Amino acid sequence: MGEITVVCNVSLDGVMQAPGRPDEDPRDGFRYGGWATPYSQDAMGRVLGRGRRFGGMLLGRRTYEDFAGFWPNQPDNPYSEALDNQQKYVVSSTVQNPAWANSHVITLDDIPKLKTEQDLIVLGSGHLIRSIPDLIGHYILLIHPLTLGSGHHLFGNHQPLTLDDSETTTTGVVINTYSPAA
Repeated sequence: MGEITVVCNVSLDGVMQAPGRPDEDPRDGFRYGGWATPYSQDAMGRVLGRGRRFGGMLLGRRTYEDFAGFWPNQPDNPYSEALDNQQKYVVSSTVQNPAWANSHVITLDDIPKLKTEQDLIVLGSGHLIRSIPDLIGHYILLIHPLTLGSGHHLFGNHQPLTLDDSETTTTGVVINTYSPAA
């Protein structure tokens, strides 16, 4: 049986919207895009370098379209080749023919079966995460030392979690691994 692991950048006040670039996600007038970049010196590298391999990546439509428009066009980048080779499962009712290598369109109903076959990772994809809380086995949250005061939040409902592991980076990002509380 596989497991679903969420990896997500969040601010201290729980905002996950547009951590990477100023133009990443300006929905609802969000103007703080790129907020994680000054702190990301080694945070994501530590998380991805832990040696855990995932059979596939679950992505919501918005995150998939953003990643597919960005990562394949980044030459000489250590993440690009890995992302290109990774099996990507796009949870969408509107994406028809995904062009990014190794991408497959699925529905929410397909996720439980897919989970039985392999370990999956979810990057970003807030709406998707909030749609499948009962299927998620771990949350790896990269908590950045700032508040934003506005923006889309990771969690929408009450969800008790248990802290499994914690480490701090040189830039003050706290990487916490949680599992759903029993």
